[in-house]
Amino acid sequence: MSDSIALERQTMEVDIVCVGFGPAMGGFLTTLSRGLVREDGAPLHESRSAPGLPLQVICYERADDVAFGVSGVVTRARGIRATFPDLDPSEIPLAASVAREKLVYLLDPVGASRRSATLMLADRLIRACRRALPTEDEALVLPHIPSFLRKEGGLLLSLGQFTQWVGAKLMASGAVQIWPGTPVATPLIEEKRVVGVRLIDQGTDRHGNPEAGFMPGMDIRAALTVVGDGPVGPIGRQLDEHFGLPEGYHQREWAVGTKMVVDLREDVELEPGTVLHTFGYPEPEIFGFMYVYPDQVASVGIFVPSWFESPIRASYRYLQHWMLHPYLWRYLQGGRLRSWGAKTLQESGRRGEPHLAGDGYARIGEGSGSTNVLTGSGVDEAWTTGTLLAEGVLGLLREGQPFTKEHLERAYVERRRGSWLEAESRVAGRARDGFQRGVLTGLLGMAVAGLTRGKLAVPGDPTPPHARVPSAEAYYRGKISGEEIARIRDECASRGLSLHDALMERCGWPAIPYDGKLLVSHQDALLLGGKVQAPPGYADHVVFLYPHLCETCGTRICIETCSGQAITPGESGLPAFDREKCVHCGACLWSCSQPRPGDLERTNIEFRAGTGGLHSAEN
Repeated sequence: MSDSIALERQTMEVDIVCVGFGPAMGGFLTTLSRGLVREDGAPLHESRSAPGLPLQVICYERADDVAFGVSGVVTRARGIRATFPDLDPSEIPLAASVAREKLVYLLDPVGASRRSATLMLADRLIRACRRALPTEDEALVLPHIPSFLRKEGGLLLSLGQFTQWVGAKLMASGAVQIWPGTPVATPLIEEKRVVGVRLIDQGTDRHGNPEAGFMPGMDIRAALTVVGDGPVGPIGRQLDEHFGLPEGYHQREWAVGTKMVVDLREDVELEPGTVLHTFGYPEPEIFGFMYVYPDQVASVGIFVPSWFESPIRASYRYLQHWMLHPYLWRYLQGGRLRSWGAKTLQESGRRGEPHLAGDGYARIGEGSGSTNVLTGSGVDEAWTTGTLLAEGVLGLLREGQPFTKEHLERAYVERRRGSWLEAESRVAGRARDGFQRGVLTGLLGMAVAGLTRGKLAVPGDPTPPHARVPSAEAYYRGKISGEEIARIRDECASRGLSLHDALMERCGWPAIPYDGKLLVSHQDALLLGGKVQAPPGYADHVVFLYPHLCETCGTRICIETCSGQAITPGESGLPAFDREKCVHCGACLWSCSQPRPGDLERTNIEFRAGTGGLHSAEN
């Protein structure tokens, strides 16, 4: 883009600009809005950007609505309940109080799971002693749930419905503005100070070149920029690249979550508020969940973690095998798909925390390292980061202090350091390190960290994808020859298909018995389970930075892991990207096995600002 075009950008001045509307921003804006007006409705603080008017606060959200967050949630909801002390779950669609929980170890009913010798021995012992153990339908129900995993007294939520409920309250207040369908492209940084954001250019081709109707994105200048755009948000990632992470911190641990919302059969007797946690199947590394809402509706899903060292991290296919496990299928059989979705989670926890504040900006939410990797909880923690920042901002407004790094450190970061959020994140800091050595070691490590309040942990060194993910030939050595893999790869490429279905079935995974209601193809899930929309006139948001790295890549894991089948084999080995199918989960960004030249902590895929994505308020 030429300098002359850049100089023609319009500018708008506000007091506070916010990026991304999720639970963290919901907590921030809810708490902030309550402190901006007096009881009679008169403003408490005058705008510095527009003298004579109330404080000007505006939030930009990429998705076309504030209700398109993708997650089924079980949370203790301490921060949420502190904000809404009289909260009635019946006010929120698909919400329920936690009634009962079970922790279930799933055996392998088909014999295709890649289990260690120790785990296979354990499975044989469980089957041999099934009459003396609480087993049913190829599963062992554990008699005890560790206290750090229990969510008693908490809530089941649909993230989409919850954010829609919060957003409606905020917009009715009139104290803040929320603009969905407005992606933010870049932060505005002058020397070491963030002075606002730039909105995305409109009227471009897929490469960002101006076309007819081109309109440069507006510059929004603000005294404070609040960034809560999640783990793959372009603004947070650009800030990390510009300012770096604190010394010794990293963001090498993540997971791909994929889920469905299901109408259960009328005769399924599961109490609303029932929570099932599973582990052990379809692969030992994969965790699953089932949350039962009112009116015979359930949310079911799995998490495929970064330490699952497979070059075909096919989360959708694994989800279907998980649902077909006899322990779960007895509830799900005859059900119907309502909606489907996928997202990635940043699971480095406290060690993935970026600089939380600087001159003119503050970070909140999952992208700020708030997820607790021991309790498996993130929504309430994200919400709490937002409320803590809002309390600090209101204090600075009362004092008449500018939003400098020094003042934000005192008002926000110190407040966060003294909270329950910080105390629990330190306990969880090394809880998952043991998974770098294996599943059983990892489970032991979580137990040790939980029981000792983080004082002890099983050591392990998280590594980035390029140092972890093997080639298909190495992963399947002893099961499929290199020659056969080459033949399968060529056949799939000629048909524009990924490898995982062919390789999994070759290794003994049965074909999915599609029923047209719940067990449907990946493409049908995109059609039935949520609307994917990418309006024209914007640049592609998934970019392969160095094509030669893709052409020589031996895994092409971006194709296998893509949640929406938006990345497919292309010409000369360069993957083809179709943003009409992209659900914005970010799995490709995290999974790419090609490090960026000069920066081994970043991959060859860049996730930029973009519109569209999966539209399903139930998720």
